[in-house]
This record gives sequence, C-alpha cells and structure tokens, in this order.
Amino acid sequence: MTMSLTNLLAETDKIKCQVIDWRRHFHMHPELSFQEKKTSAFIYQTLLSFENLEVTRPTEYSVMARLIGESPGKVLAMRADIDALPIMEENDFDFVSQSPGVMHACGHDGHTAMMLGAAKILSENKDDIKGEIRFLFQHAEEQFPGGAKEMVEAGVLDGVDYIIGLHLFSTIPKGEIGVIYGPLTANDDTFELKIIGKGGHASAPDTSIDPIAIASQFVSNLQHIVSRKLDPLERLVISVTEFHAGNAVNIIPESATLSGSVRSFSQDVRGSAVQLIEQIAKGVTSAHGASYQFNYDYGYSSVVNNDLLTKKVEDAVSEIFGDKCIRYGPPMMGGEDFSAFLKKIPGCFIPVGARNETKGIVHPHHHPKFTIDEDALNDGVKILINASLKILD
Repeated sequence: MTMSLTNLLAETDKIKCQVIDWRRHFHMHPELSFQEKKTSAFIYQTLLSFENLEVTRPTEYSVMARLIGESPGKVLAMRADIDALPIMEENDFDFVSQSPGVMHACGHDGHTAMMLGAAKILSENKDDIKGEIRFLFQHAEEQFPGGAKEMVEAGVLDGVDYIIGLHLFSTIPKGEIGVIYGPLTANDDTFELKIIGKGGHASAPDTSIDPIAIASQFVSNLQHIVSRKLDPLERLVISVTEFHAGNAVNIIPESATLSGSVRSFSQDVRGSAVQLIEQIAKGVTSAHGASYQFNYDYGYSSVVNNDLLTKKVEDAVSEIFGDKCIRYGPPMMGGEDFSAFLKKIPGCFIPVGARNETKGIVHPHHHPKFTIDEDALNDGVKILINASLKILD
C-alpha cells in the first residue's frame, strides 16, 4: 500500500465540503422506501463522474459501483442506505426537506454522502487497492422486508468475502466511534392479535364477552414472559404499541385488536417468545369464552459483527483517531436490515457519533428535529477508507 495515513487524512479533508454538500442535497430531496427514483439517479450519475468505477443498477432503486484494484485479492463490499421516513420536518436550517411529510430523520443522507466520499478517494487511488471494493447504495432500509434482501437476491454479494457499513448516531457524541463485538442490533419482530368476544350494551356486560377486558389481561400477562418465563439475563423486550376496540361509549365491542413489537438477540429466545405470546392469548381467551386470531411476523434479524473484521475496524479507527475515541458498549435494541447481508458473508457494522449538545444536535432518530453534526461525515469517510484498506491488505 502506497497511500500513507497522512495522505489519507489530507485527501478526505480536501473533499469535506463536497461531502457536506452531497448530504444537504439528499436531505433536501428525501424519498421513501421503494420510491428512491431521483436519489438513486443522482448517486448513479455522481459515481459515473468518478474514475475507474463500473456502475450498475442491480435493482430498480439501488446502485452498485465496483472498483477493481491493480492486484488480486479479497472482495470487500461497503453499504449505505439511501431512503427517508414519512415524517414532517420541523428544522429551520436552509436545506430542510422540500418534500412535505418526508424527511431524512435517521442519518441515511449522511451515510450516502460518506460512501460517495470514500468511493471518490478510493477510485482515484486504484493502485493502492488489492482485490476489489463494491459500493452498495441500498434502498428501503426503513420498510420491511427491506432493500438489503432484494439486493442480495439480485446477486450483489456474488464473489464478495466481507462487508462493512456505518451508521451515524445522534445518541453518541461526535468524535466517539462504536466498536461492538458480536450482536449489535436486535431481532426485530411484530405481532397482531385479534380477540373476538360478544358485543353488547354497556349497561349489561354480563350478557356479553368483553374483548377489552380480556385484551387488558393479555397485555398485563405479557410482562410475565420477560420476568417469569425466560432467563432474566436474556435480552427481550415485548411492547404492545397499538390497542383498537370500539367506536361508541355505550357499546361493548365485538372485538379488540392489539399489535406490538418483540426485540431479542438469541434465536432460541426469539422462538420461545412467539410461542409464549400465543400461549397467553389462547389462555386468556379460552378462560372467558372468547376466540382469537394471531399473526406473528419475523422482521429483520440481529446484526452480529464478525470478530476478525471488528478487530480490523478497531485498528483502523485507533490509527486515525486514537484509542480514546473508541466506545465499547452493549448491543442496541433497534433493528437493521444490514443483517440480510450478514446471513451470506461476515461483516462489521460501525456506529459513528454525530451528537453535539453545544450545537443543539440532541434529538433522537425518527424525530422531526433530528439532524447530525456534519463534522462527523469526515470521520465516517476516513473510517471507510482506512478500514477497507486494512481488511483487503
């Protein structure tokens, strides 16, 4: 490798403003999952302006660029998600969303800009590349079943050995980089339960089978799964997030419908949770003469970082920023469809701090005032470049 770390830092610093401009462009023009027509077209045209890249469209809304180095070696992919969320932005800076009700509220605009920056610098230094780098600009991370699964099915990982990805976090201070071995995000599942009772007049509840009362018992009994049915040291969160029943104050409704979220890490716990949830539904409904309809959807699986690649990333981060910037921490309960790539090949997902309380950048992800410290974009570009060179070397 002829690219020294000093040259690496200098080259990323030179394009810092360009990366910020890209991020602001994407922020102003957000598009929802499976609708990223203009976003993917902009990425495609920008990549065509770089040197030494083979640019294709593996799916309707995604983009892939291949950089084949001068000498043979392994094949590394890196991924950035490009979709936005159905949120009305409440920020007041001059590059707010121009699409009413749609907003980049999870940092995907920054992820895309950072990977464009990495692609630009690496494509200009083809002689330093051993093997191949594939830049995957992925659509629809925010909507199940997710764009990652679709890209995998389109063959973007054919011949690929490893994959890495970054995620900007407003919960982590700018300048801190997450290094997490093993599980990073949770299995992200959902359920829906319809309890079917017998409607009646509110003045005579004894002549009805009240689905609201039964559903309330179901919600209460769910909490016993975490505390009484499974090992308390296992991470599991079950949250009822929707409860719909009735439309008149003096009528006991015929049915009640509940929906919720289930987060876990262990596949054994994941399997046990669905069985126990339905067991409770069956028990409370049969005890009161009601019936039920139960549906459970397995969502994104847990992102599990490969130890060898994580060590490479840790070394790359330490080399650039020093050991003090590294944040070792527990896994997060959020979901991520990056896991679809990891079902095929080893990989590493890297949290990058983008919070800055001094600048008022404190709002959580998916908040209408979410934003990032744009200085973190330069951090991400440096990590992508140095980590890729270390992994391929």
